[in-house]
Amino acid sequence: MHLDAAPADAALTESTFVNRRDPARLLGPDGAPAVSRRAPLWADIPAEKWNDWRWQLSHRVNELEEIEQVLNLTDEEREGLSAPDKFRVDITPYFISLIDPDDPDDPIRRQVIPLGREHQAFTGMMEDSLAEDRHSPVPGLVHRYPDRVLMLVTTQCASYCRYCTRSRIVGDPTQNFNRREHEAQLDYLRRTPQVRDVLISGGDGLTLAPKLFESIMRGLREIPHIEVIRIGSRVPVFLPQRVDDELCEMLQRYHPIWMNLHFNHPNEVTPEVSRAVDKLTRTGIPVGNQSVLLAGVNDCVHVMRALVHRMVENRIRPYYIYQCDLVEGSGHFRTPVGKGLEIMEGLRGHTSGYAVPTFVIDAPGGGGKIPVMPNYLISYSDHKVVLRNYEGYITTYEEPPTYERHESASCRFCQAQRPEPGQSGVSGLLSGERMWIEPKGFEEIHSRGNLEQHRLQDPSKWVPYGVGAIEGQARGALPVLAPGSTPGAGNGNSGAARTEAPQAESLTTMGASDTNAGIVEPSTLIPEEQRADTELEFPQYPPGEEPRPREGEPTGSAHGELL
Repeated sequence: MHLDAAPADAALTESTFVNRRDPARLLGPDGAPAVSRRAPLWADIPAEKWNDWRWQLSHRVNELEEIEQVLNLTDEEREGLSAPDKFRVDITPYFISLIDPDDPDDPIRRQVIPLGREHQAFTGMMEDSLAEDRHSPVPGLVHRYPDRVLMLVTTQCASYCRYCTRSRIVGDPTQNFNRREHEAQLDYLRRTPQVRDVLISGGDGLTLAPKLFESIMRGLREIPHIEVIRIGSRVPVFLPQRVDDELCEMLQRYHPIWMNLHFNHPNEVTPEVSRAVDKLTRTGIPVGNQSVLLAGVNDCVHVMRALVHRMVENRIRPYYIYQCDLVEGSGHFRTPVGKGLEIMEGLRGHTSGYAVPTFVIDAPGGGGKIPVMPNYLISYSDHKVVLRNYEGYITTYEEPPTYERHESASCRFCQAQRPEPGQSGVSGLLSGERMWIEPKGFEEIHSRGNLEQHRLQDPSKWVPYGVGAIEGQARGALPVLAPGSTPGAGNGNSGAARTEAPQAESLTTMGASDTNAGIVEPSTLIPEEQRADTELEFPQYPPGEEPRPREGEPTGSAHGELL
């Protein structure tokens, strides 16, 4: 026998091996692919209908009388289902069958069956707590971050979560987006080259008619600067039957595509879900998960740890845990932020790093996601940092005595970075783009009503050496007082002088951003006596797009002259 020939029994063993760890290959007692529980109401429905996503959508339950045939309802659930102005209820037969009909605290039940307390107001509650509609250049398109947008393509879902952050429009067919609005969204993206990443959401885009959904995908892929398309969907959770070969073949034509799903509890991960996710990953789509921290559903470190383990077992990367938003109807789902930190303490170090999501608060008012985590940095000095791990083990890390800084002037990535007009934030401070960030109205408040520049207020004093832009657009200088005069006393008529003194324009009027990096008009650096006879044209730049000095080049001397 040749040395490289495999023994016959080894080949036989290889051909008959069955991977029983793969959840997508799980078999039932009859040797067929495993299936989840089906409520008795639908026991006689043929498998071909039950597994048809269109049948599931057309047979959703939403009325008290229908739901009562499946679940033993509590008085508060009857109250919630009877409320005339309740947020929409629709539950697929598949998903409601997963609920224990006799357990009022079933974690799936809590997410889709309304309670009477949904209508209780709470401090901070808002209709649009994330100000999405405020940051929307065209209907359904939210452009909050510099290089990516949220594209809402429908208001319809397969089933409806009681804590929905978009309950102001979701579920309401009169608020749905039409083809004209889809085209307006695409048109905005065509003329906004800074956008490289589009997240399709809604509602849920996977509930759209297949041809309509593909037309949106094609429209995005025809825009050259759109690099990545993401799909946010709960359809594989509510309706795993929707993930069929036809859908996967269509999606495969528009790579690169990423998909984020929305599981909140291990009970939602069924054999049908595992097979659906397996189809998506074999199509080449990386899959992630976003959970919402919900009281009575997953506000337990052991539940959340079991959930993330089920996620990675199904090749789903845990991505975010969201603190519950301040939206109408969500009050009874909210937990203290400390509960989320407790859960993160129980995940980091206690399970694999790739199973640990990021805990975030989506900032009320529209500030975007803010990560929140336990503090592992205890202290630091100029030469070492003090750290602690998940066990409470405390250690130090010695800093290098010398460090050769990264040369951004010779780095092609630094030189080719995308502009983030007005949104560079703290990163802009660290990169030297600016030296400080002022809140809106800061300068007006600290002028204390003074409309004229006294002898000590030379604007060149607060131009930082070697930091920020040389030229830009910022608040103009105050008028200079004549020697020996008092504020408002010009020409012997204090009232007239104050009226004629030009009112300092606000940042909003000037068109600058709400944050001012201490940049002044170059013209204010010219001595006053020379300004009247000097006509100079200074270029105006949008906030955040002012030209930067070359590496090591100063912006001005200590006395304010341009160098």
